[in-house]
Amino acid sequence: MNTPLFPPFASTWLAGAGFTGLLVCACVFDVRTRRIPNPLVAALLVTGFAYSVAQSTSVSTGLLHAGGGSFLGLALWLPFYGFRWMGAGDVKLFAAAGAWLGPMRTLEGALIAAFAGGVLAALWMLRTYGVAGTAVAASMSVRSPRTVVNHPVDAKSHRAIPYGVALSVGATLAAWFPDMLARVLNAAT
Repeated sequence: MNTPLFPPFASTWLAGAGFTGLLVCACVFDVRTRRIPNPLVAALLVTGFAYSVAQSTSVSTGLLHAGGGSFLGLALWLPFYGFRWMGAGDVKLFAAAGAWLGPMRTLEGALIAAFAGGVLAALWMLRTYGVAGTAVAASMSVRSPRTVVNHPVDAKSHRAIPYGVALSVGATLAAWFPDMLARVLNAAT
């Protein structure tokens, strides 16, 4: 998997810029409105399938690559939606990014996104509640993750964490820096 998703050619870098641009747009929408528009997700999905087919040796190989990545992206994050810890737009966003990434990069991107999400959650809580409130909220979130400091968290609330940002960071890093996670883990040991 250590070959880059976007090799150094003008056409692939242009595709990579489109992929990254769509993810940045999703982040902007998520931060501002706590929603990720379906047309944006659809554009990411369709262009991901097209790119995977164009980069593969056959149409069937490209479709399997894109379909496997999308399915895995959906399967990894759908339980979090089921527990109401994440919005449907976040899950759909990562499934669409999976069409670009394929299964292995989708798995790597999800691991990076989980780490980025933890960092994002800590920073968001510090910004929203301060140090003392964050300590209280962290202890409460273990018992009831959707309620923070006696305030119910819903998808439209600015108290909700825009997790699409963490998912986009994970997908982008997995696309542009193949095997980054393995190199970081190897360096740490």
